[in-house]
Amino acid sequence: MTQFWRDPMLPFVESRRASDSRACYRPHSHPTLSIGVVDRGQSQFQCQQRRERLTPGCLVSVPAGVVHDCNPLPDQRWSYQMLYLEPAWVSEVLNEASVEIDTAPTMPSAVFIARDAAPYQAFCRLNTLLFSQAPAADKETALIEFLGSRLWCHGHSLAVHWPNSSALAGLQQHLLECLERPPSLEVLAQDHCLSRYQVIRLFRRETGLTPHAWLLDRRIQQARRRLCQGVELAELAQELGFADQGHFQRAFKARVATTPGRYCST
Repeated sequence: MTQFWRDPMLPFVESRRASDSRACYRPHSHPTLSIGVVDRGQSQFQCQQRRERLTPGCLVSVPAGVVHDCNPLPDQRWSYQMLYLEPAWVSEVLNEASVEIDTAPTMPSAVFIARDAAPYQAFCRLNTLLFSQAPAADKETALIEFLGSRLWCHGHSLAVHWPNSSALAGLQQHLLECLERPPSLEVLAQDHCLSRYQVIRLFRRETGLTPHAWLLDRRIQQARRRLCQGVELAELAQELGFADQGHFQRAFKARVATTPGRYCST
């Protein structure tokens, strides 16, 4: 079973709880800071050719834009919780907290995996509150305290390689401007005076994805935002350039581990 929590009064955060899930994710990224914990079962977390086994009580935080996947071990189930937080809002909170506790306000740029009890327990207290009927003001207060404590960015860190290629940025912008009718790999390469091999290699090196997979990832990110705005599935599938609604639903479930209908109904 999967549940989502959202509140229009707190548009900078979304939460998720999944129980006894077998669903698997394709490699994907989020435009948000993603923080998750494992409640039961075990999973394999992978990011930029690094693999880590996650066990109950582990917490992992992933910066926005970092390609990763986290799936249960073969033929097993797992239960987990996730928070998705807008980076601009998190940065604002960290800037405020840094004045009080005299720490660097910058957003962490590494993946962190914590295996001790305190981060996990703090996360669970926060998420229980978010899913409760408590006032939005109490939930915002708890979110600020949780982020300010920085328990979510302690533990074992995995350095993340950030894209810094102007060539890649130009290719990505080109694709984002053509979500409905993306250019073929051949046309994309020609327009940027590159070979098809160079385009693929550039995307692989900097993002871990092929150009097609990277664009599909961005389409699904856009789909999550648009679904929360109430856009119909058929309209959204066409808007984002999917062949049909079935294609859209399969791609969405492979990266969000739930159907579009269930995602927008909770």
